[in-house]
Amino acid sequence: MLTYDSAGLRVLYLGGTGTISASCVRLSIETGLSVSVLNRGNNAAARSLPADVRLLTGDVTDDASLEAALGDEQFDAVVNFLSYDRDDAERMVKLFTGRTRQYVHISSASVYGKPVLQTPVTESTPTHNRFLEYARAKIRAEQALQDAYASAGFPVTIVRPSHTYDDANPPLPGGWTVVDRIARGAEIPVHGDGTSLWTLTHAEDFAVGLVGLLGNPRAIGETFHITGDDVYTWDQIYTLIGEGLGVEPKLVHVASELFPVVAPDWFWSDLLVGDLAHSAVFDNSKIRRFVPGFAPKLTFHRAVHRMAQWRAEHPGSTGADATTDAVLDRVVEAYHAGREAFVTRAPGSQG
Repeated sequence: MLTYDSAGLRVLYLGGTGTISASCVRLSIETGLSVSVLNRGNNAAARSLPADVRLLTGDVTDDASLEAALGDEQFDAVVNFLSYDRDDAERMVKLFTGRTRQYVHISSASVYGKPVLQTPVTESTPTHNRFLEYARAKIRAEQALQDAYASAGFPVTIVRPSHTYDDANPPLPGGWTVVDRIARGAEIPVHGDGTSLWTLTHAEDFAVGLVGLLGNPRAIGETFHITGDDVYTWDQIYTLIGEGLGVEPKLVHVASELFPVVAPDWFWSDLLVGDLAHSAVFDNSKIRRFVPGFAPKLTFHRAVHRMAQWRAEHPGSTGADATTDAVLDRVVEAYHAGREAFVTRAPGSQG
């Protein structure tokens, strides 16, 4: 029988070194939880985790490797940041049935139907996304876990982050390359007309909600999105980055659909059409009912100054990526070429 450890909840993180998960691990340690982190062991970020974290080495995609790493251990909560589809989810049900009191599946707010027909988004907003395979895979994973809960009582809690960032990972399509372009005065392609509303959440704020759910039996079988109330237009997001750098960004408004045409293999292209192009504003009343202490504090207009400081202190990891820079150049060039062609062919134009 699973019993609680008097020294604190025993929590296993699958992942634990990413943009969101690292903040969750740190807060778990700060609040007195007993934390283990499992990953492949070749991630330099693991060395920056708190000393009290117990590191386990295993491959989450390989059942034998996972079972060898875990042995016969049991946990009060397992948090999985590394599950992306139905097959993954079904494997986790088999592995962790009887091994944990709570299995927290990290899904994504991209599962909510786009375009959203009513705001703010709640956890009951329909889930579908015909644009984005990543979102559809996350939906399939959720369905598998919900089936396991309904049929056999598997103790799942589903969490849907939205666009979450930290000081080392700016929330921009293109990341530090875009920050570098703003700093040097290059043109920045902004999808749409720059006025759609977007919610940003700092990972430290997200962690308060997630860690607050751990060990809560009322959260079993429930689904939560955890986001801030920090809502901006995309033009404001880029402009605030510029203010943090002391420059005014040169913004070019580009149809979202142009990105996958010009850069079909770029990671962000499908996201720009299937997710970021649509306004996303969330109702966080449910997470606040379950975690009264959830009160995001890091507004983006202040966080940009922390990011600017991080950039100054880590020049080796915050410069422009040549491949991403070339993609953004192509998008800008395609925009100008299309605009010039339109002006040339417009009634009354010369030529």
